[in-house]
Amino acid sequence: MEVMTLILAPAIFIFTAASMASAAGSPPAVTFVFGDSLTEVGNNNHLQYSLARSNYPWYGIDYDGGQATGRFTNGRTIGDIISEKLGIPSPPPYLSLSPNDDALLKGVNYASGGAGILNDTGLYFIQRLTFDDQIQNFNKTKEAIMSKVGEEAAIKLLNEAIYFIGIGSNDYVNNFLQPFLAAGQQYTHDEFVKLLISTFHKQLTRLYQLGARKMVINGVGPLGCIPSQRVKSRKGQCLKRVNEWIVEFNSRLQKLVSSLNAGLPNAALSFAHTYPAVLDLITNPTAHGFKVSNTSCCNVDTSVGGLCLPNSKICSNRTEYVFWDAFHPSDAANAVIADKLFSAEFSAPPSLAPTPSSH
Repeated sequence: MEVMTLILAPAIFIFTAASMASAAGSPPAVTFVFGDSLTEVGNNNHLQYSLARSNYPWYGIDYDGGQATGRFTNGRTIGDIISEKLGIPSPPPYLSLSPNDDALLKGVNYASGGAGILNDTGLYFIQRLTFDDQIQNFNKTKEAIMSKVGEEAAIKLLNEAIYFIGIGSNDYVNNFLQPFLAAGQQYTHDEFVKLLISTFHKQLTRLYQLGARKMVINGVGPLGCIPSQRVKSRKGQCLKRVNEWIVEFNSRLQKLVSSLNAGLPNAALSFAHTYPAVLDLITNPTAHGFKVSNTSCCNVDTSVGGLCLPNSKICSNRTEYVFWDAFHPSDAANAVIADKLFSAEFSAPPSLAPTPSSH
C-alpha cells in the first residue's frame, strides 16, 4: 500500500490541477517535459550527428501509424499515456517547433535521449540536449511566450503549468557505470551522488527562477535490473550494488525536493517515487500480466549499445515483455505504470515530499 501511495502522489497533484482548470472553464493544463530517452518524443531526430536516436524500425511499431517517431519504445511513453488520461495532447518536441510557434503556449517536450544531470554525461552520443540545454531552451520558450501574450500573462501561464522532470538514469548508465569514463574513475559513489544532487539543486532552482512552480520530479528506477545491466551478472540477475546506489540517490533527491519546497516561496515540488512500483513489475511480472522481465522483446546486442536496430529480431508477443530493448520499458509496461497513477480514488491531497520507503 505504501508503494501505491508514493507513486500516486504526483498523479493526484497533476490530476487535481487539470480537473480544477477544467471545472473552472479554464484552458486545459499546460505541461512542460524535461528528461532523457524515457520521455523523449523526437528531439534527437533534429540533431544531425546524434548517436542517441530511435527514428527507425522497430521503434514505434505499436504507436499510432506504426512508424518510428523518436520515442525509445515500441509505442507510447508514460508521459504520452498520462497526457491521454488528462485529456490533453502529448507536448511536441521542442526542436520540431519554430522559435515563435503558437504551440509553445500549450506545452513543450524538451527531453533528449542520452541526456543527464551532468553536462559530460552521454558525451559519446556526440549530440544530445543536456538538462542545462533543456533549461536554456525553456528560457527561450519563456521569452517567446512573453512576446506573444505579455509579461504578466506569461508569468501566470508558467506559474500554473505542470513540469515533468525525469532525469538521472544516464548519469549512471552512460557515465558512472562506464569504466572508461572519467566519473567512474574520479569519484566514489558518495562523491558522485553529492555532485549530482548539488548540480540538480542549481538546475531546479533555475527552473523556479524562470517561473516553474508545480514540478513533478521522477526518481530513478532500479537500473540494476534493466537488461543492459543484467548481462554483467554471470547468472543474469539484478545487480544489487547498482540498485543500492540508486536507492541512495533517490533518498537524497527526496530530501532535496523537501528542502526546495521549504525554501522557495509558492514552490510545489512533488517527488514521484517510482522505484518500488517498477521493481515490483520486474520481480513479479506475472502479477501484472507479463511473462518476461529479465530480457528484452527486441533481441539486442548490448556490446554495441543495446538499442533495437532495424536488423534485430523482435518478439511476436510484445505485450508479454516488460522491456522493449536493453534500457527502455515496452508500451505495455508503460501502460501498467501509468495506469497505477490513476487507479486509486483521487480524494486526498498529495504528499509533496514523501519520506523514503523502508524497503
